[in-house]
Amino acid sequence: MPIYEYQCEACQDIIEAQQSLSDKPLTTCPACTGALKKLISRSSFQLKGGGWYSDGYSSTGKTASSCQAASSDAAPSCAAKESCACKCG
Repeated sequence: MPIYEYQCEACQDIIEAQQSLSDKPLTTCPACTGALKKLISRSSFQLKGGGWYSDGYSSTGKTASSCQAASSDAAPSCAAKESCACKCG
């Protein structure tokens, strides 16, 4: 269940409420009975570690670094040609 943050317009208190997506937003402050407004909070979603993003879409992956190292050499043949996705050489 998501956690929503509300701020009271009268006393400026910030409260958190764990609510279902189908629940109606809170309207009154429990401390002073003032009007509440919903705040936009930072998401807790993070991509960590390996996985589909770092393996398939990141430019800092192992394949990209071996291609860059091989293409910067003056030698005409690429040492990583068989395992290289960019077909250098």
